[in-house]
This record gives sequence, structure tokens and C-alpha cells, in this order.
Amino acid sequence: MTELTLTESREPATSAARGVSPADEATHQQARELDDRFTSDRGAVWRRRVRGIARRPSVLLAVAWLALMFAAALAPQWLAPGDPLTGVPSEHLQSPSPAHWFGTDQTGRDLFTRVIHGTALTLMSSLLAVAVGLIIGSVLGIVAGFVGRWVDDIIMRIADVLLSIPAILLSLAFIAALGVGTLNVAIAVGIGSIASVSRIMRSEVLRVRSSLYVEAAHASGNTWLRTLRRHVLPNSLGPVIVLAALEFGTAILAVSALSFLGYGAQPPTPEWGTLVAGGRDYLATAWWLTTLPGLTIVLTVLSANRLARAVDAEGVRNR
Repeated sequence: MTELTLTESREPATSAARGVSPADEATHQQARELDDRFTSDRGAVWRRRVRGIARRPSVLLAVAWLALMFAAALAPQWLAPGDPLTGVPSEHLQSPSPAHWFGTDQTGRDLFTRVIHGTALTLMSSLLAVAVGLIIGSVLGIVAGFVGRWVDDIIMRIADVLLSIPAILLSLAFIAALGVGTLNVAIAVGIGSIASVSRIMRSEVLRVRSSLYVEAAHASGNTWLRTLRRHVLPNSLGPVIVLAALEFGTAILAVSALSFLGYGAQPPTPEWGTLVAGGRDYLATAWWLTTLPGLTIVLTVLSANRLARAVDAEGVRNR
């Protein structure tokens, strides 16, 4: 009897110590339910996006081409077992044929082999450029959107200055400081995309931060850091991922253009921009030296942009 009395008297004391009224308890419970519902719905949204993208033949063709390019980058010997650096001088400047699908260059090297082996250098440089812009730009955008005030003003003013300079000129300026080389070209191209990524990330963080489910997550007892990690970041990454896919195509063009100008990989190392540059002196007699590597660049950029547009369209439809 005494133990029962102590238990009953202890329960009201615990409730009073918590200082939470029944109305507040109900509000917190609703907030937790809303928080859990939005967290569980996120996976279903992404599954709907993937199914919607898979229904489009043009997107499937783009994915197939990109998969082929990445396979060439990862295992070039599987598609082109020859040596990209040596050739047969007696077979120089031969037009495309069953023996040499893309023809041969001025020293008798198989151009198809050189394009395939140059895929790894071009794609890895472009991916590194996208990663530099995505990581640094996202961090700056999150800080600007979440902290706000004078931090936001400083970051956005710097972004405005960078956006006022053409990306290729900005990349050239950083190459002048860093020096010639494939790695430096990738870093310079990535720095040129930081401003656009940071602005997109900031706008998405501001949009998501004012959403009902973010307020519900914070009201349910989550700290701002956990709310940022669990809700703000996952729901802000969609447009940034689309921008990163678009920037991948842009990075391929920029890396190839800078290599064409002589700032990237140096001959005889095969790289798409270098291959186009190497054939410009033979346009009248050997059109394939520039046309076929250039066509490879165009198809890869168009495929990356098509996939990015499809992801963006599905994101808008499911938003």
C-alpha cells in the first residue's frame, strides 16, 4: 500500500518537473508524426523520379552512352586493346575503315584507340572539376542560407563578383597562377563553378528552412544541426544535383577547350581536347582527326545535359 502511494505521488511530480502541459504534449506528438512522415516519403519520391526517367527512350540512350564512356574510362583496354602512343608510320593519315574505325593520325596511331584511352583523362578531370565546385559551393551556400546576416552578405557579394567574370576567363586566371597541367585545369574549371552552386544551394536552404516539416522537426525537439542534416540537406540537394549534372557537361567542354589551347595534357598523352588540337593542321586532308573526337565530346555533353534535364523535370513534377 505504501509503495503504491509513493508511485502515484511520484508520477505527478515527474510531469510537473517536465513543465509540459497536455496541449504541448499533443503539439509535440503531431510535430514528431509530421517529421517522420516527411522523412519516410523522401525515398518514395526518388523512386517515382527514377521510374519516370526510365520511361523516356532519349534518356535511356543518354544513359547508355554515358555508361559506355565511363566503361571506356575505367577499362580502356577492353574497348581498344592497342597502344595509344605508338603507331605504324606507313599507315599514317588513313581514313576510317574496318581496320581503323576512326582512321589514323599523322604518325600512324589508331585514332579510335587514342579517343578511348583519352576518355579517362577527360572524364576524370571533368568529375574533379564538378566535385570542387559542388563541395565548396554547397558548403558556402549552406553557411550563407543557414547562418544568414553579415555572413550571407559577404558570401553572396563574393559570388556576385565571380559570376560577373566569364567562367573561361576565370579558369585561365587560375591556370596562370597554378600552372599548366590536367589537375590544375580541373581545379581551375571547378573554381569557376563555385559561385553558381553556392547561389542555388543558398536559395534551396532558405526555401526548405521555412517549410512546415522543418518547423515541425525543430518543434519536436530536434536541434538545428540535426534538422539541417536530416531535413534541410536532403531536401535541398535536388536542384544542386541537377546543376552538378549540367556542370559536368560544361566541365567537359571547358577542360577540352583548355586542353585545346595547350593548358591541359601535353602531347603525346591522349585527351579529347588535345586530339582535336592535333588534327587542326590537317582539316583539308584528314577531316576525321578533328571531327570524330569533336563528335565524341558533343555526344557526351548532350547526353549529360539530357539526363540532367530529365532529372530536373521529374523533380518539378514530384515537388
